[in-house]
Amino acid sequence: MYFFKTYVLYCHCSVTLLTLRLKSYSECGRTFAQIINEFVDCYKPLNETYLAAYSTEEGKKVYDETLECVKKQFPQYVREIEGTAAGANVPFYKLFLMHLDDIVPNVVNGEMASTKQPVGCSSIVCNYPGQEILGHNEDALSETLNYWYIVCADINEPGYKKEKFSSLSYAGFLPGYTMGYNYHGLVLSINTLSAKTLRSGKTPRYFLARALLGVENFVQAQQTLRNKGYGAAEGFSVNMTFLEQEGDRMFHNAEVGPVEKNSDESQLSILTASPGENIFHCNKYLRLKVPEVDGVIIPSSEHRMAAILRHQRPRTRREVIEILTDQTDSEYRVYQEFGPDDYVKTIATGIFDCVKRTWSIYADKPKFNEPLVVLPIRTETF
Repeated sequence: MYFFKTYVLYCHCSVTLLTLRLKSYSECGRTFAQIINEFVDCYKPLNETYLAAYSTEEGKKVYDETLECVKKQFPQYVREIEGTAAGANVPFYKLFLMHLDDIVPNVVNGEMASTKQPVGCSSIVCNYPGQEILGHNEDALSETLNYWYIVCADINEPGYKKEKFSSLSYAGFLPGYTMGYNYHGLVLSINTLSAKTLRSGKTPRYFLARALLGVENFVQAQQTLRNKGYGAAEGFSVNMTFLEQEGDRMFHNAEVGPVEKNSDESQLSILTASPGENIFHCNKYLRLKVPEVDGVIIPSSEHRMAAILRHQRPRTRREVIEILTDQTDSEYRVYQEFGPDDYVKTIATGIFDCVKRTWSIYADKPKFNEPLVVLPIRTETF
């Protein structure tokens, strides 16, 4: 039995709450068929790059190798995509290609092959007494603006451990690769990192992020990210804490790098913020020595990080919100919004208050607006 409570945000300004009891993922696909189909049709990386690379013999080989990799590790997540595709009447291969990001064109056409990926996502950790905050700006391609929602899922599938989580999700995508929490007390946000060399037959980041939604503690989170036996196909960064962990509040940033040649696990670097400390992360590696793409994601990240560091280190929720609303840079802003022709926009801001145990979601500048919705962070003991 699957139970989803889905907060659907269509118009960037309103919330529709749907409570659905679903017996299969195909029911979820049927329920959201219209927005899934519209999103697939307008998703430029898929239609302008991924499908062309997939149509080649080598591209199909990369696709097949990577599909086999995730089927062996996460068959339940493959079924999740298959059910969504069937319910929405969208070909599975299109949804799976979207989950592969640049893996197929990068491996087929070389390191310089890259689509216009979102050049955003900025995360801020504030770990001070009474002010234990994880703040996150979710930036995405402008065509995704009206195609995201919050999924609150309770999944109890025979043969697999129970999963209960809430996550911002894009239409047709697995939950996890954005921001959210689970009922074990994990709170997380994700920053895309763009390595120059991606790997075929390894684990896409969407699947690793989806698997994180099931972990119970920091040790399991590290094991999931290291992905021993396979390793990550691409790069990303995770900001996280565990509300049920005993002792002082600890926040962690994990940088994940693609598996190196002749290795079978991800590159991984952990930074921990103890009480009285902060963490800032955008879309550039800060610790791992991973060669990165030459695209705008790098200068964008550098400009946003410079703007963040011009502020005093935040000690309160209000100060975190102040930084996440920053638009002082003339080229790349922390809160990305220049005009209607932007190809990347900040579509949502999330503020996780680990003391009050709430997740506030804003669809406009958080300094000047009330949250669209405030969700309680419910765990096994709270």
